[in-house]
Amino acid sequence: MILVTGATGRGGGSALAQLVDKGLPVRAVVRDPERASLPPCVDVVAGDLADSASLGPALDGVDSVFLVWPTLAADPAAPAVIAQIAEQARRVVYLSANGVSSSATEGILGSHAMMEGLIEASDLEWTFLRPTGFAANTLGWAPGIRADGVVRWFHAGARRALIHEEDIAAVGVLALTTDSLVGQRPVLTGPAAISQLEQAETIGRAIGRPVRFEELPDDVARRELFPGRPAAVADGLIAAHAALVTHPEVVTDTVPRLLGRPARTFADWAADHAADFK
Repeated sequence: MILVTGATGRGGGSALAQLVDKGLPVRAVVRDPERASLPPCVDVVAGDLADSASLGPALDGVDSVFLVWPTLAADPAAPAVIAQIAEQARRVVYLSANGVSSSATEGILGSHAMMEGLIEASDLEWTFLRPTGFAANTLGWAPGIRADGVVRWFHAGARRALIHEEDIAAVGVLALTTDSLVGQRPVLTGPAAISQLEQAETIGRAIGRPVRFEELPDDVARRELFPGRPAAVADGLIAAHAALVTHPEVVTDTVPRLLGRPARTFADWAADHAADFK
């Protein structure tokens, strides 16, 4: 039995679908089973990763776990949850992030570093998937594109190697079902680093109408796009994108090397999700 967390999201949901397609026994842990629209062959069990005491039924009889963690929000429960997983399961495939290091202590990368450390210190077999930017993050542009065909964002020239969630999940399924990635930290990327301007134009081609990128100055972006967010969070995101203008995100051959096929392009992703932008 393979347990999938985050099964109603894009990464976990894609992993679950691919496991189902392989005919493997799959269980999903969700907060509200009645609201989870999952295939009837999936064993859907109630549980909350922020509450380790709720996970007993979900982990019963489980051999492997595809772990999508509610980063930051559930961090206080992490030691107890990993200990409980280690008592029941043999292997965990953890959806981490590129750029994680043992020295990271704050923010999202700090959360991932903590999770990796807890898992590595356990008796579990593990694989840490470290993708670059998710193509699905551009869904944040969907309201503006639907309204008037405009993306109002910052640093149009920031180049990212955005990855399709189905490629992340495919490597995760490989790690769950074979021994080839035990103890590894594969960095997963799309096939090319393309600018945010090119991303917007690619979405436009997918939906059959032009999409314009309106580049916001940093101070305007900070004020309009991140109301109520801590200044450090907004400043960190804007600075990270500024750096990607001159130093594009890394591109690896990991996905094609592991899967034996090319990584899906951002154009592939945009075509698959065109309905979200219409």
